[in-house]
Amino acid sequence: MAMVATREEGLNRLDIFLNISGSNYTQFRNYDYGPNNHKSVSLLSPYLRHRLITEREVVSSVLAKHSLRDSEKYIQEVFWRSYFKGWMEHRPYVWEQYKSVLNNQLGLISKNKFLNKAYEQALAGQTGIECFDFWINELLETGYLHNHSRMWFASIWIFTLKLPWVLGADFFLCNLIDGDAASNTLSWRWVAGLHTKGKHYLARADNIERFTSGRFAPYGQLVEEANALEEENDFIDARLPTTHLKDAKEYLLLIHEDDCQADGYFSENLNISAAIGLQSTALRSVNKVSKNVSEFARGALESSLFKYGPNNKIIEQDWGRELTSACKKHGISNILMPYAPAGPTADAIKKAGPALKENQIEISYVLREWDKKIWPFANKGFFKVKKKIPKILESLNIRSL
Repeated sequence: MAMVATREEGLNRLDIFLNISGSNYTQFRNYDYGPNNHKSVSLLSPYLRHRLITEREVVSSVLAKHSLRDSEKYIQEVFWRSYFKGWMEHRPYVWEQYKSVLNNQLGLISKNKFLNKAYEQALAGQTGIECFDFWINELLETGYLHNHSRMWFASIWIFTLKLPWVLGADFFLCNLIDGDAASNTLSWRWVAGLHTKGKHYLARADNIERFTSGRFAPYGQLVEEANALEEENDFIDARLPTTHLKDAKEYLLLIHEDDCQADGYFSENLNISAAIGLQSTALRSVNKVSKNVSEFARGALESSLFKYGPNNKIIEQDWGRELTSACKKHGISNILMPYAPAGPTADAIKKAGPALKENQIEISYVLREWDKKIWPFANKGFFKVKKKIPKILESLNIRSL
């Protein structure tokens, strides 16, 4: 399942998916038929994650083909990713806490030979649980897993193997091409019972057997009862971001891997004199990020930057120095970028902050209307967003068939 990191490929995949995005998706979306046979899902997540295509484009296209009723399940899946981003924007310190706990757990596990052995066996796909070991290798090879298998995997990791959830979340973030800080962190928290307190997800052998069409049947290998994980933190809402746009004669456009689609994003009266790409893949983890992940992000940036000229630079480290150098080269003191939600890109921008401030370079950012409409409702559970979907679509002037 080769993932080509271009907008054109994303649009091609969307066109292929449209015919099954209604009742067919609703009926068969939970079935994982195996690698290179994901025929009942869209395979659009890598393109949406990098915004080579946008949520609005996908939802508009689906609703031009199907009614909201028939395509409701897929529309909800698109909204889930936006919900998780919004929830994290309400609580950006959840990402900071995750990174801190991950570092602590990596330190602790290195000192516990029994836990460390179990961790290494899991990463090597040598647990003896056939389906889990298979998914390890599938993820390492392809950079993708079916969503249902991700849930089973996380549950087995947490409740059967009894490994720290943050280590599993880190493994996913290092290897999933479509992995983003919000969806990945909060999905793992949801399975563990931390996102919706006390409500966890247990993988069951009969469910795995049914939805893998009998490929796997791990009877007697999975825990059948477990308590949800608990934590002491009670997170408080932060203020949501808004567009911050400084009026300037010209801008250096910064395209990053969280939002590669700049066409139609910025007002035409903004003078963009040059462009640069920012790749933050390495900041996903202190562990090694897979080649699948880094190459897709690189390709997404290259394909998006090409329209601004063939030789635009992509920076992967020393972001402050590199951005300062680019601004000085073009005689520009204002950077323009799509808003970067909590995660590695925002971390890279934060690291660049002191150098930019020292050189009197200011960053302006624009928040998409899609995010503006959804994020205010994402401060609690998904149901609050779910019931607002028809009104959100109406406010965005997206009509169904």
